[in-house]
Amino acid sequence: MPMIRVEMYEGRTTKQKRNLAKALTDSFVETCGGKPEQVQIVIQDISTDDWAAAGVLASDRIAAAKKEDRIAATENKT
Repeated sequence: MPMIRVEMYEGRTTKQKRNLAKALTDSFVETCGGKPEQVQIVIQDISTDDWAAAGVLASDRIAAAKKEDRIAATENKT
């Protein structure tokens, strides 16, 4: 029985997750064969405070990017 694990930042709606599960199942069956009933999918929401890359929390990276966007927007107004 195939198992697909998806780890992603929290914040997606149930509808988005439902659509993702359907798309992954359909793609797996089309690509690898089998029956949709055999495909298992686990979706795990992870807080940006609990996800890091290159030693930096995702929440810190996101905050820094938003700050840069605000600075750029302010500079473009002048």
